Amino acid sequence: MQKTALAERKGDALMKSGADILMDSLKKESVEVIFGYPGGAVLPIYDSLYDAGIPHILARHEQGAIHAAEGYARITGKPGVVIATSGPGATNIVTGLADALIDSIPLVVLTGQVATGVIGTDAFQEADVLGITTPITKHNYQVRNPKDFPRIIKEAFYIASSGRPGPVLIDVPKDMAVLAAEVDEDPVVNLPGYQPKLTPNYLQIKKLGEEIAKAKRPLILAGAGVLISKAHEELKTFAEQQHIPVVHTLLGLGGFPANHPLFIGMAGMHGVYAANMALSKCDLLINIGARFDDRLTGNLNHFAPLAAVAHIDIDPVEIGKNVPTQIPIVGDAKEALEMLIEQNSEKAESEEWIKQLHDWNKEFPLKYERVEDRLKPQYVLELLHQETKGEAVITTDVGQHQMWAAQYYGFNKPHAWVTSGGLGTMGFGLPAAIGAQLAKPDAVVASIVGDGGFQMTLQELGVIAELGLPIKIIIINNHALGMVRQWQQTFYNERYSHSLLHSQPSFVKLAEAYGIRAFEIHTEQEAKEKMKEAFALNEPVLLDFRVEQGENVYPMVAPGKGLHEMEGV
Repeated sequence: MQKTALAERKGDALMKSGADILMDSLKKESVEVIFGYPGGAVLPIYDSLYDAGIPHILARHEQGAIHAAEGYARITGKPGVVIATSGPGATNIVTGLADALIDSIPLVVLTGQVATGVIGTDAFQEADVLGITTPITKHNYQVRNPKDFPRIIKEAFYIASSGRPGPVLIDVPKDMAVLAAEVDEDPVVNLPGYQPKLTPNYLQIKKLGEEIAKAKRPLILAGAGVLISKAHEELKTFAEQQHIPVVHTLLGLGGFPANHPLFIGMAGMHGVYAANMALSKCDLLINIGARFDDRLTGNLNHFAPLAAVAHIDIDPVEIGKNVPTQIPIVGDAKEALEMLIEQNSEKAESEEWIKQLHDWNKEFPLKYERVEDRLKPQYVLELLHQETKGEAVITTDVGQHQMWAAQYYGFNKPHAWVTSGGLGTMGFGLPAAIGAQLAKPDAVVASIVGDGGFQMTLQELGVIAELGLPIKIIIINNHALGMVRQWQQTFYNERYSHSLLHSQPSFVKLAEAYGIRAFEIHTEQEAKEKMKEAFALNEPVLLDFRVEQGENVYPMVAPGKGLHEMEGV
């Protein structure tokens, strides 16, 4: 058998196999864990990994591996690292790459490739990985000389984690991992075409300060950029200094404490009434690290019609892309907020405005009707918040349960909310919880999933069981593809075309087959008892909450409507 972990000297130069150079390079980047799945084209890499001393998590599917890496990256801010083999292994991570790109999650993904001599011949398990992934990665490489591994790895980690973060893919032909090369101990990153701008323009900061002083109804819209730049403390200081209320995007939750008197709520399609009206009535909108996506803005013709718009973003492409911007500020959110705090401009006269927003929150709160002998999903989420004291790390799938979690959990701390925003990836929540738990081993982690999305990646229960990860799996089980069913009810005359799941497995028996404790829950009393029992256990537990099928997520802004045209208020 061929052993790749060989080092020898050629003259004064140290020679190593490409795979060994790769492992050395990963260790230099302080990689703590790799998520992956072996196969033929990456066998030399896995052979070197055997002795490398880097922990590896064997996912049960490549999609599970990349979503776990996303969960790890979202919690730590460090790039998640993934290995997948060529062909189907590489194509199985495509969804995760697209998800990470749109949600600005740093990843470094290594894919195997057939040997260079047969690329382009339709060899066994060959796929054009560069062509497939170019539109869904921040950058991608194909290694053509093993001596390039140190430079490529160093560049990949820099690109993935700097500026607006994103996924970087490195395609590794099998012979590049086997061939020996001289080791470059100190590679230099030289990317003249990639120079992220971190420091904002002082004159634009000054201009924003002048606008704040004139405003009567200022508003901060805080997105995921606040969390990515670790600017949550600066955001709190700035909002308090200038006495400006704050609304969040879906991905921004946790960037500003939900229990703070200046926090109004989440805005957007399923945002709270007060937050959406704040965006509709403000006269100065300060967007910090959000990209004005359609689920936030609703009909752009009605979005913030009375406001001068300031947009702070590290990605200049996002400024002015969807919403006309009077004060563009390109730079890191943390640096921009530090400059604004230091400037300490004259405060806006916002007392009446803030009172109005609080009055709207009191008059139009989130609400649902509790019915005897029926379990409501909103109640389950409130109970989860109560049991965890709002301090758990929460991951979700996509759909109704995701929106209820965003509405009812209440995030007071940063880096505790892991969800798929832009791509809306079903199957994300369970594997993301694995990465989140590994990122924070001592944290309480709860994965909130629907009965539909759970079945897309449920094989990752094997990883949870094998590692004994004490993740609590909360299934909001309405025997339906809930959000699809809600839209069919609302917009398609209740024609439920393939959205009702009449035949379901026993999730309890499924969990027990993996050696995971599980409970099926039908009533509020059972929910209280089993929730408390589950979180008292330092082991994985699955809770199957059988909730009312017809419950809908409200408020809701219908497609084509403005944020002020909410239904279900």
